[in-house]
Amino acid sequence: MMKNLKPGAKVPELNLNTTKGVKWNLSDNKPENFTMIIVYRGIHCPVCKKYLEELNNKIGDFRDKGVNVICVSSNTKELALKTVEEWKIDKLDIAYGFDVEEGRKWDLYISEAIKDSEPDMFLEPALFLVRPDNTLYSASIQSMPFARPKFDELLKSISFVIKEDYPARGEA
Repeated sequence: MMKNLKPGAKVPELNLNTTKGVKWNLSDNKPENFTMIIVYRGIHCPVCKKYLEELNNKIGDFRDKGVNVICVSSNTKELALKTVEEWKIDKLDIAYGFDVEEGRKWDLYISEAIKDSEPDMFLEPALFLVRPDNTLYSASIQSMPFARPKFDELLKSISFVIKEDYPARGEA
């Protein structure tokens, strides 16, 4: 149950540094149609690796639809840089240092480590589509690394939404 986010309402601020040395700010981001925020668990997650590698191959398709994409985690700068290098996801904008407490404002699930390879606490995956006015259009929030939105289906849905001017739903 979402406590903080409602479709059509303003989303929380999001200001993060990226592995490309840029300070990324949601308020300054002016996409043609949407900003897609992908929260991933971090470098320790093989499911996230596969997901972001697929996105890296489809990023041009999202840009062609007027969608700006940012991928965020609570990883440190060093781990985020290692992620880009090891996962070969150089076409993506990767932000780091997304604090667990900030994640709560986005209604994210938070997990504690169950293996030595995991951080003590980390954010579970999510995908948000945010309108240019920083209102929430759509949210997919997971409690596990599985069952995330498929990029090909998402691209088709975004085309439909744009063509039909389909409104945000679920705000009641």
